[in-house]
Amino acid sequence: MSSFDFPDDLLRAQRAWYTAYRQLAQEENPSQTTVLRRTLQRLSVRIATHPYWATIPGRAPAARMALKQETWAPDAAKARR
Repeated sequence: MSSFDFPDDLLRAQRAWYTAYRQLAQEENPSQTTVLRRTLQRLSVRIATHPYWATIPGRAPAARMALKQETWAPDAAKARR
């Protein structure tokens, strides 16, 4: 667990990003890859512009890495809560 107290919606968005990323890596249907790429773009914007980053000035790069590490594992949602 990290030393950052991430909001639940930010954690969900990052987990959803990784889920879509994993699906895209395995997808062979071109129309589905387009949907997944658009999903990744929307989630990337949601994550990057989340108001949480403004609450930790100067620590955002470390927090972004901590968010990624905390949510990377497929079973990270179970481990967190």
